[in-house]
Amino acid sequence: MHKVLVVAYYFPPMGLSGVQRSLKFVKYLKNYGWEPTVITTSEVGYFAHDQSLQKELNETGVKVIRIGGKGPNSFLARFGTLKLPREFIRKLLNKISQTFFIPDNKIFWSRNAVKKTIELINGENFDLIFVTGPPFSLFYEFSKFKKHFHIPFFFDYRDIWYESYFAFYPTPLHKILHKKMEYKSLKAADKISVTNRIAKEKLIKTYNFLTYNDIIIISHGFDHEDFEKIPAQPKSKNRMALMYSGIFMVYNTPKYLLKAFKELTIERPDITKNIELHFVGFLRKENVNLIQNLNLQEFVFDHGYLNHDESIAKIKSADILWMMVGKRKNIDSILPGKLYEYMGTAKPILACVPEGAAKLALSEYPASFVCEPDNINQIKETIIRLFDLYKRNEFPVIDEEIIAKYRRDFLTEQLAKQMNIILKV
Repeated sequence: MHKVLVVAYYFPPMGLSGVQRSLKFVKYLKNYGWEPTVITTSEVGYFAHDQSLQKELNETGVKVIRIGGKGPNSFLARFGTLKLPREFIRKLLNKISQTFFIPDNKIFWSRNAVKKTIELINGENFDLIFVTGPPFSLFYEFSKFKKHFHIPFFFDYRDIWYESYFAFYPTPLHKILHKKMEYKSLKAADKISVTNRIAKEKLIKTYNFLTYNDIIIISHGFDHEDFEKIPAQPKSKNRMALMYSGIFMVYNTPKYLLKAFKELTIERPDITKNIELHFVGFLRKENVNLIQNLNLQEFVFDHGYLNHDESIAKIKSADILWMMVGKRKNIDSILPGKLYEYMGTAKPILACVPEGAAKLALSEYPASFVCEPDNINQIKETIIRLFDLYKRNEFPVIDEEIIAKYRRDFLTEQLAKQMNIILKV
């Protein structure tokens, strides 16, 4: 067995989709000749904690080392699970944070992660270090570490860094520093992975020293074991359940879907009386207020934040799954992890997305129904079309081979093969 040190800030017991990529890699790496050890945070001040993912981690038997740090995250850790603020407050706090912390407010923790790594490799041999970001301060701090220790580095991008759709640059200097830090980080990497082709193209275009072979694409995915072990929750057999699972922030909103459905209640009450709108995760106060203003309470079911196993049971019970990516600068490279869990159900997906990676991925899924994210009339007409297919029981049937390539175990096998190549080189 080769040994890999995995460094990931977002990791169970934290919840939400950003955690799952690292967890599932760690879960399946042993099947492909790699024994992982994980360095992650002991700071648990976060908006979502997931006991089912923590239980799954415990069952893997993987060694996990938890460390703390300084900064705002260590202060919030004492409060445990935090209440998610309204979006305009979250945006304000995020802009303040990006103004004073470069590249991000996890930089103190990232430095501690490097110190812990040095401590570990002085007493134990690791064949490779796998670092996943965000936070991108991990990439930068480990790139400095590479000058002194000649261990291969594998950097995994879950999102883009420079000129990200999340980025805020209050001054030109901020923008310059971010690009310079990413340049130095990528120079130190032996291999880089991204989740989609557009993200890969952006990196190659921005940094001319990168070649096509330097970057591999390992998409997000779904764990087939989740779908085999977790049964669907019962649902109403007389109404079509349209469901969303996840959080609303930065790049997505239910506003256009809700307004389209409101128009439908006026124009086609015969249809809407047979439809339920389900939300699993963080619906947010502002969206609850919108539902009330549109007088849609009788159609909406807010299930709140659920553990991963419970959310899988919910989406398996739905008739149609909905997702949304809004129009925003550089949004074309975003590929939400939830998309592949949706595909894992083999159910129809109503996707309100612009041109980009998400739309390209949906083009390979026969049961996708794509709309412009803010086109209310188009969304309304698509719901009517879906309801007609539902009543006639004529939803597209998905061939298992189409979605099998997104299984987490197969994706981990791709990762392990690339890690083996690094060792050979």
